[in-house]
Amino acid sequence: MAESRSHKITANRIAKKMNTEYNAGKGVDIKSTNATVEVETPETVEDALGQLRGHRGPAYIAGTNKEAVNKAMETTQGTTVGVMDSQGNIVKPSTRKR
Repeated sequence: MAESRSHKITANRIAKKMNTEYNAGKGVDIKSTNATVEVETPETVEDALGQLRGHRGPAYIAGTNKEAVNKAMETTQGTTVGVMDSQGNIVKPSTRKR
């Protein structure tokens, strides 16, 4: 599936904020020393938990818009995965240890 413009913009913005680079290839979108982030659109939020499985340390789903953030909040309920908005602000903290 082709990458959406909003996904690319959000991923680059958050990567810059975390002083790392956006990985456009396979695997998670953003991996820094502090956290792992998977950027998702409203249509792809359900795929994020599978992408983040197996990664150590704090993990987040970042929504490209408010709808994606709300879906991510529902999807991550009862999990250790946190949620970020499109600006990289934490909406729900990850409870995974570093």
